[in-house]
Amino acid sequence: MQKYCFYLEIHYICFKIYVNRQSKGMEKLLHYVWKHRILPFKTLLTLDKRMVEVIDPGTHNTHQGPDFFNAKVKLNGILWAGNVEIHEKAADWFAHRHHLDPAYNNTILHVVGADGAKAATADGRTLPQLVLPVPAHISQNYKQLLEEEKYPPCYKVIPSVASINVHRYLSALAVERLEEKTLRIGEYLQRTGGDWERAAFIALARGFGFGTNADAFEQWALGIEPQAIGKHRDNLLQVEAFFIGQAGLLDETQDGEDEYFRLLKREYDFLKSKFSLTPMDAARWRLMRLRPQNFPIVRLSQLAALYHKGATSLSRIVETPDADGLRSLFRTATTDYWQDHYHFGHASPHSAKTLQAASLDLLLINVAAPLLFAYGRYLADEALCERAFALLESIKPEKNFITRSWAAAGIAPQHAADSQALFRLKMHYCDRKDCLRCAFGAEYLRAVPQP
Repeated sequence: MQKYCFYLEIHYICFKIYVNRQSKGMEKLLHYVWKHRILPFKTLLTLDKRMVEVIDPGTHNTHQGPDFFNAKVKLNGILWAGNVEIHEKAADWFAHRHHLDPAYNNTILHVVGADGAKAATADGRTLPQLVLPVPAHISQNYKQLLEEEKYPPCYKVIPSVASINVHRYLSALAVERLEEKTLRIGEYLQRTGGDWERAAFIALARGFGFGTNADAFEQWALGIEPQAIGKHRDNLLQVEAFFIGQAGLLDETQDGEDEYFRLLKREYDFLKSKFSLTPMDAARWRLMRLRPQNFPIVRLSQLAALYHKGATSLSRIVETPDADGLRSLFRTATTDYWQDHYHFGHASPHSAKTLQAASLDLLLINVAAPLLFAYGRYLADEALCERAFALLESIKPEKNFITRSWAAAGIAPQHAADSQALFRLKMHYCDRKDCLRCAFGAEYLRAVPQP
């Protein structure tokens, strides 16, 4: 009986979460209807029978405070300017304690989906209240989007979207994606005192994580001191020892100790003592379900060779004019030992372990293009920003579940800018059910059901 009650409680909690999400979703829909002035073809009246004419819905506020700033509304022909607050239920005004908050004193209209208690401000003023009906087809379409399990949820309307609108929206999303990566580079700059060369190295190191170990490579690179390793750049053995040692992968207790391990260990111990180095925790590296060529130690050797030849600097990336040149810049192999090993002391079939074409393109997409874009923004150099976008458009689109799903729906990406746009769309719109901010979601909402 106790177990049964436990399951009932879990189901009740899940139901409450579902209802709460639905309620928030309907309030967002009211925001959307108000913002885009999807108003019924009839006279709008407040509950006290004043005629409402929406002159300007105002500026949507996504932070604390009223939902729309600087709105202009006529009530019985008299123009009012101020803020508008929107709730699914009128009682939410009090539930959210707006009646006690002076920030809401300049509210001129309370827009609700369902009538209830009259809203009052902290200075004692009773607000005009408007019940705003959502057109039935928009409400139904929005419900379908929220409940659709197939990806993308708007697949039914995609074939009818004009190609020019598709192109325009994907371009905007691609810029959003670059902006997102620019913020990460900005964090590197903040942590390195504005050192662009070091920020570029950290970005490249993260790229060498190729998703699975991206965070670990980022942490590793943040601990690399340029004044220490830079003095030994000309000695590849010492660079590799420094890189692998700082990754915590030269622990004396690990399996497979051999002569090359001992050689690297001696070099690292010397550098560690000279520069007071502290290696990262080797447990941060993820090895499960990784292909051998993507093992961290292999990638570290490749990165060491790249650093040794001076190909990791921002200046080299900026000076390289096109995708082919950048591929040549980033093309690298491991040192000789790792061409016959994936682990210390365990020989493997000989392989040069050179970065393959797909990996090189990922570095261009996730490292070179964002660095060009971020540096262009920093210098206010529009040409550099345009180069970043042109670089993405010169690379084949990525192939994954996201791009295949959109291709099946009718939008096949033409280049990496498109595939990056679709990635941004899934992560920041589809997964969050934020269809009201999506151009494709808007097309779906407006679609009138056929009889």
